[in-house]
Amino acid sequence: MSTPDLQRLLTAPILPTLLRLAAPNVLAMVMTVLVGVAETYYVGRMGTTPLAAMALVFPFAMLTQMMSAGAMGGGVSAAISRALGASDLVRAHSLVQHALLIGLGAGLIYSALFLLWGPDFYALLGGRGAVQLQAVQYGQVLFAGAVLVWLLNTLASIVRGTGNMRAPSLALVATAGLQIVLGGALSLGAGPVPALGMVGVALGHILATAAGVLYFLWYLVRSQGRLTLHLQGFVLQRALFVDILRVGAVACLSPVQSVLAILIFTGLLAQLGTEALAGYGIGQRLEFLLIPIAFGIGVAAVPMVGMAMGAGQVARARRVAWVAAGVSALNLAVIGAVVTLAPDLWARLFTQDEAVLAYARQYLVTAGPAFPFFGLGLTLYFASQGAGQVIGPVLAGTVRLVLVAGAGWWLAQHQGTAGDFYGLVALAMLLYGVVTAAAVAFTPWSPSAGRASK
Repeated sequence: MSTPDLQRLLTAPILPTLLRLAAPNVLAMVMTVLVGVAETYYVGRMGTTPLAAMALVFPFAMLTQMMSAGAMGGGVSAAISRALGASDLVRAHSLVQHALLIGLGAGLIYSALFLLWGPDFYALLGGRGAVQLQAVQYGQVLFAGAVLVWLLNTLASIVRGTGNMRAPSLALVATAGLQIVLGGALSLGAGPVPALGMVGVALGHILATAAGVLYFLWYLVRSQGRLTLHLQGFVLQRALFVDILRVGAVACLSPVQSVLAILIFTGLLAQLGTEALAGYGIGQRLEFLLIPIAFGIGVAAVPMVGMAMGAGQVARARRVAWVAAGVSALNLAVIGAVVTLAPDLWARLFTQDEAVLAYARQYLVTAGPAFPFFGLGLTLYFASQGAGQVIGPVLAGTVRLVLVAGAGWWLAQHQGTAGDFYGLVALAMLLYGVVTAAAVAFTPWSPSAGRASK
């Protein structure tokens, strides 16, 4: 990206610029969702036990992506965009090296954590017998490649930090397509390739991710973008680690809180029976489709906010944050209105069981009106990364977690109905959005906060 391109991010009209940057991100995230659908289909053909085993591993696989792409990745993009906004190219190039070291270290730790204690985590989620055994076999292979996932998302975040959304998004779309093909061939077999079952799905994931990492390394080493990865002359600088980690490390608490809230709520709702849990599961699938929209818009806001902060344009940075949040809330409000008025459009895609459909309808009608608040909060969380002020939005996630755990426990002790629990989900979304908006509104943003480089 040339200097005039960077200047346009600081001067061009906010809404059209944001939409142009967000579109490829949303496409890449939709492809990620399609990977999950395809892999679930492959495993579903193997039987019920593999599906149950995959369900045990899924929250931790999702956490890998959320931490490396959205949390730490946001910290990387924000630090680089602030340096570019301040016209400090030397610092921006050094941040590339430090970001890669952070991604490598975090990935190795994540891999070690789940290779050593994965079986215990699956047992805590209720895995027993053959289900736990297959979860362990699948997880051991999958998380052996966690370091590649961290590197892939770190590299993509480096490029996004320059304001270039097209190149990383196209690379991630290609990686996702390759993962779908390899996962199907290796798990179910194709021609001379034997069927490896769940292990094949995990191997397809690792091979495709490795290909994506190699592409991004080539892209940066060959100076295809705004920044170049220099493999020599690397000097460790504590200030640069701090610049990334003061945002990325704190932001990592948010996905941990989100996954904990899901796990707690799922465990509480399971006490009401299979139909109630299945109805919630159908609604939860829709929530996972909402995340790419809010993520795509939020990640596009990070470099716009970061460059504005680096250039000392605090008022513009705040306008970008609120415009992005408004676009995300509007999009999710439309989806929420559709499923509230016509829940069967979504629910009947997954089941024809009337008992399950009744619960799914109840969930969608109850939670649908709260979707825009979820989008508002999540997008403001990303925009705050660009400003280097992420503590408030993270604390909003803490409020949501405490509400789900505390009110959920109270409902469980007082024979709460499925409708009560579904209402709790809606209330938690609403509170998350309102508290995040309040945190952003009342937290001072200043060039000194955005420009740690100076």
